[in-house]
Formats: sequence, structure tokens, C-alpha cells
Amino acid sequence: MGGPGDPSEGTPEGGPGGGEEEYRSVVFDESFVRAARLQEFSAHERLADHAPAVRRRPPVRRGLSRQVFVLVLLIAIAFGTAIYMGARHPYRTPAAQQPVEPLRMTVIPLAPQGKVPGSTDIETLYAQSPAAQYRIGAEGVPLPASRNTAHFSDSQVVGALTVVKDYIVRSALHPEVVIGDQVRPVRVLLDSDQLDQFDQSFDHPAADGRHAPTGWLVRFDPDKVELADRRIRVQGSLHAAETDSSTLEVTADHTFVYALRPAGGGSRAEASLFTVRRELHFRFDHDDLRMRQTQLVVSYVQAGPLSCADDSANRLRPLLAGQTAKSGGPAGTDPYATGSATALCGSLAQSAQPRV
Repeated sequence: MGGPGDPSEGTPEGGPGGGEEEYRSVVFDESFVRAARLQEFSAHERLADHAPAVRRRPPVRRGLSRQVFVLVLLIAIAFGTAIYMGARHPYRTPAAQQPVEPLRMTVIPLAPQGKVPGSTDIETLYAQSPAAQYRIGAEGVPLPASRNTAHFSDSQVVGALTVVKDYIVRSALHPEVVIGDQVRPVRVLLDSDQLDQFDQSFDHPAADGRHAPTGWLVRFDPDKVELADRRIRVQGSLHAAETDSSTLEVTADHTFVYALRPAGGGSRAEASLFTVRRELHFRFDHDDLRMRQTQLVVSYVQAGPLSCADDSANRLRPLLAGQTAKSGGPAGTDPYATGSATALCGSLAQSAQPRV
């Protein structure tokens, strides 16, 4: 039986609750309606001149495109920051963070035992000297066969040897450095922590074992001498070895022979040979290898013919053909002065001179 308020035949179809179950699946909620792309004009709007019954609504802005843009922007900023930090503030090994050891240098002039031999025939000078078989220029500084160490790859060892070769060539074989005032070709190869010492050496030269320009490179006074032959002879060796897990050392031992004559003397002036023996110790950490720079920690130089009484710290002042060493020994050494270097001088053997 029907309820008290219902007709005897039941609820009419289409009345309240009559077909509710049948159409429940197609009832739209408010969010669906708001998202619809088509919207029916209101009764008031239809009174106007609107032929279509509906209008297209503008697309709903959900904020997704802005979020994607912000995300891409943040990723780009993070990527750019990583590149900048990697270039400007690279990770440093514990050894690289330690202060770089200052260069310790020793320059020993070698005085001749008699007159300096000379000749206008430069080839004869070389042929009659121990440098007869020396190679010319950079060819005399070949790279040795190398192999990796426990903590440095083969490419890193080769890289260190190449930097050392560049330093040797630039500091002793480039005419603009040897006869001139250029120092930048050498300076750019040094670790940044050594640049203050390097600059001070040339701004205020001193024979103190720390600030002698001739400890960094070979250079003569262009007002006194000139190269009689720009083909400088050289012979020597390079050796690389690992000292610890973060340090690679290269030892260079080379002898350079220069043909010199008085400045402005021309080809008629007799030339003489001047010999420089350099033993250099270089040190590399991983950052130096990456930057193609080096630390020069020891420089031991013997050069002659020179007068022991002349100052060889700033520039080498060779004795030329026919000249003899000045009387007197090197400058006095004060044993009470701390931090000073002992003044040294040696004698140039007759066998080191050309037999002309």
C-alpha cells in the first residue's frame, strides 16, 4: 500500500523522487558546470539581438603554465649557479689549501781563470766547446717517456711535464725575456700564491735567496750585451715523481749556452759563450694541473763567466771576449743577519770554455 501522502498508484513519473535513481549518473556538480566551455545566455540577454543560444567561455586559467615557467626558471638559475661556483670556487684538495712554499733560490757566479776566449765565427765557438752536440732551442728540452703514478693519471703527468717545459723555454730561451724586460710569459705559468714573491723580486731585487730575478729566469742587461746568435743551445733532462697522494713534483736540470757580444758591436765584434746551469724543482697539486700552472720551489743556478764582485741578482753581467774577472770576491756575508743568503762564488773550469 502507498503511504499516507502518496497516490494509490505510487509516485508519478517525473515528480519529486520519481526518476531520481535513473538520472543520478548524469547530474553535474558545480565544478563541472563552471568548467564548461559553452554557456547559455540568460533570459535577459536573449531579449537582445543574440541569434545563437549559447556563447563560448574563455578557457579557465588553472595556473599550470605559470608553475611550469617558475620551475624551469628555478632549474636554470640552479644550473647557472653550479657552473659559476665550479669555475670560480672549485673544490680544492687539502694539500691545495695549504700555503704555497716560497721559492728558495741560489745563484752562483763562476769566474774565469783567465781571459774569456772569443771569435767572430760563432759556429767554431760552439764546435770547440762542450756544447757542440747540444740541440737548439725547445728541441733541447724533450719530454721524457712518462707513466701514471699511484694518484696521478698519465695525462696529468704529461700535463705537468709540458708546463715545466713551457716554463723552461719561456724563462731561458725566449729572446724577449733573455734580452729585454718582459716577464709576463713566465709569470702566467706560476701559481697565484707565488705571484707576490715574483713581483717583489722584480720591483725590489735582492740577493737574499728569495727575491733575485735571476732565480726565476735568465736575463742579461740589453745595454751591455746582445745575442750574437738567437739559436740558443741547451741540453738536460726532466723527471716527474709523486711525493704524496696530492702532490706531483718535476725536477728539471738543464745547461744553456748563449753566444754573446757587446751591445751594438755588430758582426765584426768577437762573440763569446756564456753558460748557465739551472736545476729547478716544480710542484703541482690537482688545481695547478687543472689551471696549467706550477709552483717553483727550488732554483739552483750556476752561471759564467762572471765576476764574483758583480751583482748577479737582478741581471747577469757576463764577461765578454778578451775580458778577465775583476779582483775581489763576492759581497760579504753577515752571519748575524737573519734571513740573508750566503754570498757564493765559484771558479769556471778551463774545460768549460771554447778552445779557440
